[in-house]
Amino acid sequence: MQDEMTVPPGFEALQSFAKWNLMTANERTTARREATKDELRAFYDGVLPHIESILDECDKFELGALPESHRGIFNIALSMAEIAPHIEFYKGDTGVPFAFEEERFIAVHGEDETWQALPPNGPR
Repeated sequence: MQDEMTVPPGFEALQSFAKWNLMTANERTTARREATKDELRAFYDGVLPHIESILDECDKFELGALPESHRGIFNIALSMAEIAPHIEFYKGDTGVPFAFEEERFIAVHGEDETWQALPPNGPR
């Protein structure tokens, strides 16, 4: 997890969530599983009011061409996508209730830096 991140102007309030600036799906899943319910709730409540503006800002760029200045807020949005179901459906549980062990599921592209938007089944 990172302690600092660069954000575009207007997104300074998200600096306090820099530890959720995670580049890969595997990092986001691990961070969610290792967090507490209170940490998930604080992140969710703090980022939710900004999520629409984050997505609008990131949509200004072509897929796979996100500048370094915007990768932090993009990663925050992806962390929100990882965490939101756990707040909205699982009462803050950091795992998935009544499911197989998550460790059994291996993300094919879990180590890819998501901002690059690599094709899921294309050339590597």
